[in-house]
Amino acid sequence: MSKIIMALALIFFFNCNSTAQKASKPEAETYKITKTEAEWKIQLSAKEFYVLRQAGTERAFSSPLNKNEVDGIYVCKGCNTPLFKSGHKFDSGTGWPSFDREIKGNVSFSTDYDLGYARTEEHCATCGGHLGHVFNDGPKNTTGMRHCINGVALKFIPSY
Repeated sequence: MSKIIMALALIFFFNCNSTAQKASKPEAETYKITKTEAEWKIQLSAKEFYVLRQAGTERAFSSPLNKNEVDGIYVCKGCNTPLFKSGHKFDSGTGWPSFDREIKGNVSFSTDYDLGYARTEEHCATCGGHLGHVFNDGPKNTTGMRHCINGVALKFIPSY
């Protein structure tokens, strides 16, 4: 039984963790907010820059937002665009904050082949920051989607 659980955990881990990702950021001119690399480096921490601007991935289970259960909204760390609602967050067991849907119009999608196969990559629709990837293994009782998001790409704003 423990071998099955371990195998499933590894499958989830490798579905979302992609340290082999190359920088493949979308064209900056297609976004409302554009900045130079130097401007982004001033605004963001090194880890935030790596994830948001170089399409990196944070280490699994490293984000405090992964276990956050407070009501509120998750916004882009780069530009404060609302991206996900806490009511759509679920524990996927992957080690990254996961949501069954995005706030429509605020997330854009592209296809990346960085691991040798097609994956749907998610970006902030306002600044183009890399957020993570979306998979079709989410909760079947809602959308069936799992938006696997780097916590470092998000800022949480609690509801009052």
